[in-house]
Amino acid sequence: MGFSDLPLLNQIKGRLSWLDERQRVIAQNVANSDTPGYVGRDLKAPTDFAAALREGGALQMTRTSANHLGPTTPQSRFHTSAAPDSETTLDGNTVVVEEQMLKMAESRMAYDAAISFYQKSMNMLRMAARGPGR
Repeated sequence: MGFSDLPLLNQIKGRLSWLDERQRVIAQNVANSDTPGYVGRDLKAPTDFAAALREGGALQMTRTSANHLGPTTPQSRFHTSAAPDSETTLDGNTVVVEEQMLKMAESRMAYDAAISFYQKSMNMLRMAARGPGR
């Protein structure tokens, strides 16, 4: 059994993957903040991050024209849903940039905390694997 087989580390890896994908969705919302009719999206947090990481996901890019390029990145492992912000503009856009920036900062803090927890867990495992007096 290797370090990567431990359930705790799998949960942390799943959380990091979810936070990475959430940053990507938030960036997409910000990029479309001036697009008429665009509805902001967000990721639903799974209860078991390791299971969500194993299952795969449903976020897929749609080609609305034959002239559009197809997706070049792997498909998401997490499910997105419409998550309109607190206000809607006259053109139907539901993205509020300030709220998206708050979500981005929140995700960044959670990512830093998960990385720190992962590093501390690995250090603890290395210390436990060392022989006495080393």
